[in-house]
Amino acid sequence: MYAAPNAVDGNANTYWESANNAFPQSLTVDLGADRSVSRVVLKLPPSSAWQTRTQTLAVLGSTNGSTFSTLKASAGYSFNPASGNTVTVTFTATTQRYLRLTVTGNSGWPAGQLSEFEVYSS
Repeated sequence: MYAAPNAVDGNANTYWESANNAFPQSLTVDLGADRSVSRVVLKLPPSSAWQTRTQTLAVLGSTNGSTFSTLKASAGYSFNPASGNTVTVTFTATTQRYLRLTVTGNSGWPAGQLSEFEVYSS
């Protein structure tokens, strides 16, 4: 239930969860080719059993999978069941193949958590 592929399976009820008490943690998606990107949409399960939480994370990008640059500096994002537990992070349009989220904190659980990691172009 906590494996990385759950974050890109199109099912908001399954999710990825990193190891507990081991920040920072990261989750990387390979777009298969260089693509123009300008935002990511992050989701947690929509269930009301998931209380509001703030996850602190940064968005990084890479064209080769080994050298990453910061696309959006680390900040806290509130996931709230009242708004579908969804967060949109925008950044300047750029061409990348790999996008990485680096999670350094979570007010609701001692691990990074995501049910969907969606990437969009400008």
